[in-house]
Amino acid sequence: MIKRVFLIILDSFGIGNAPDAASFGDEGSNTLGTIRSSDKFCCPNLKKIGLFNIDGVGGGTDSPAGSFARLEEKSAGKDTTIGHWEIAGLISRSPMPTYPHGFPDEIIAEFERLTGRKTLCNKPYSGTEVIKDYGRQSMEEGSLIVYTSADSVFQIAAHEDVVPVDELYKYCEIARKILTGKNAVGRVIARPFAGEYLFYRTPRRHDFSLTPPENTMLDLLKNDGFDVISVGKIYDIFAGKGVTESHRTVDNDDGMNVTIELQKRDFRGLCFVNLVDFDMKYGHRNDVDGYASAMTAFDKRLGEFVANMKNDDVLIISADHGCDPGTPSTDHSRECVPMIIYGNSIKSGVNLGLRATYADISATILDAFGVDKANTAGKSFLCEVKK
Repeated sequence: MIKRVFLIILDSFGIGNAPDAASFGDEGSNTLGTIRSSDKFCCPNLKKIGLFNIDGVGGGTDSPAGSFARLEEKSAGKDTTIGHWEIAGLISRSPMPTYPHGFPDEIIAEFERLTGRKTLCNKPYSGTEVIKDYGRQSMEEGSLIVYTSADSVFQIAAHEDVVPVDELYKYCEIARKILTGKNAVGRVIARPFAGEYLFYRTPRRHDFSLTPPENTMLDLLKNDGFDVISVGKIYDIFAGKGVTESHRTVDNDDGMNVTIELQKRDFRGLCFVNLVDFDMKYGHRNDVDGYASAMTAFDKRLGEFVANMKNDDVLIISADHGCDPGTPSTDHSRECVPMIIYGNSIKSGVNLGLRATYADISATILDAFGVDKANTAGKSFLCEVKK
């Protein structure tokens, strides 16, 4: 019997070769391939449970402890929201809007009217560069820095000494209400920063996502009486829909601390974890060694987690998209992602091959708990891996 599933998403940990990568401008991107070339990369625990046995990765062990697959994305996009929704059984057939030339004047004008503050920038920008270039002016004027990226996001940056974080969150809620219909971006993101001369982003980021338009794995589990515990930004990505308990985190290490503490609790259901540092701190900043070091640090915590697993626990590790730090782009990349499943009740060494959608994860988890999965996407692989 499976009592608990821990689903850990390594945000942006792609493994390359998405068949439609060229149509997204990402041909040749391979996040794992890039960081693996760094001497900072050392992941024996991931190797042990099967990461390198996945088709197309290479360098695996003769006796992987877990089972594994390579997952393609079926949704029309490569961003965090769409990726997580697909993992949870909801495929997005249409891409969310993006703004390569900035947001329309009417959107900015309405936002300024409702917040009572002037805005700066309004163009795609690196999050670290935008506060370097506009931070001082924003502080002096009390204005808000509004910017976007290649993803479907409306980001608002402000200095915490000028705009208190709670007030910045209210401005994000205003933007979220404005950005509907054809302008319904995937996420409005609060990006507070601090510093006197050298500005830096603080850990009080907060995402205001669209509400999933249909029920996901989270709703189905909750409606059947299971616990659905979110760690990191999972609550934000699903706008709280289907979550029974939420834990915010400040970084990957904090996320693993929370997850390992939750292992000690007696609950029945899903613990859904997002570790965002890979994407936010390293992928978008093209920091190959930083990304590799973060994976090495996670691998050490993974060893601790595995040692604490109970007989009726299952661990699934996957990702929501890629963000290859070795390409000129600083944006997400359209890649396949890994899926590793491990536990006392799971067979070792089963190669599930290439799967057509991330949603196979959702179908498998619902199957494990005996919850009707008919109204969600994906095909369960539980019967192939369960002992």
